[in-house]
Amino acid sequence: MKFAAIDIGSNAIRLLFANVYETKNGPVFYKDELVRVPVRLGEDAFLTGKISDAKADLVVKTMKAMKLLMDIHKPVAYKACATSAMRDAQNGPALIKRVHKEAGIDIQLLSGEAEASVIMRYPLKQAGIDTLGSYLYIDVGGGSTEFALLDQGKMVRNRSFNIGTLRILNDQVEETDWKQQMKWLQEVKQDFPKLAAIGVGGNINKVMKMYGKQGRLYLTPALLKKVLAYIEGLSMAERIRDLGLKPDRADVIVPAMRIYVNALKWAGVERIYVPKQGLSDGIITELWEAHRNNARRH
Repeated sequence: MKFAAIDIGSNAIRLLFANVYETKNGPVFYKDELVRVPVRLGEDAFLTGKISDAKADLVVKTMKAMKLLMDIHKPVAYKACATSAMRDAQNGPALIKRVHKEAGIDIQLLSGEAEASVIMRYPLKQAGIDTLGSYLYIDVGGGSTEFALLDQGKMVRNRSFNIGTLRILNDQVEETDWKQQMKWLQEVKQDFPKLAAIGVGGNINKVMKMYGKQGRLYLTPALLKKVLAYIEGLSMAERIRDLGLKPDRADVIVPAMRIYVNALKWAGVERIYVPKQGLSDGIITELWEAHRNNARRH
């Protein structure tokens, strides 16, 4: 069965098609196709509090194109979710109504806590991670960072902070924001001293692809610090030319790594697993679970 997920983030809009196969050992998820459009809603939303007409038009065009792709792929079900930039924009609700009218797509606006909950729906077992451990999910986005504490397969605590890559680039993160995040993570460390992390998002996925060791599912804080120092020392042109980063990734990857490095230090974590998942994967899992439960009732 094929499902589709649309993630309207602060940096990019993503459309993921994934096939789900039911086996005797549980569902198996295979990514079929991913389309990513670097709209950067956060550039407007975080600076002016509104999404500009130009950006709004781009969102509508993007959603129309994604609707056409879904008409071709014919997924069993789809879901579109918007996060930090759309949450913060004064005209976010109006844009959601416009997308519904012009592109025929309904968008669900997620709170930071709901976003963390959806991301965690993706099965850890398929990623080769022990499902009974204690993990700190860290999802770094353009507008916010979502944390969720998973213990013995259940979420026991979560928190969203308005510390994101685009906010950092635009000098919109205050020292008090960092201190609040540090305090929360240090409290988590006290309650869960043997904690590992799970990194979510395009930036940590990219670092894992470039610097992760073959056969190892995790990165260490020491490696992330080295990667941060190295990339930070490169110019934008060098990051694009030498590392093969896209322009809209080359600038945000440095603040993203800074958020991860700080979070691991404050939480006392020595390993961060990178299963290469994100909000889109969580949405796919939600859609499959809803479809399965509906089929059982009938």
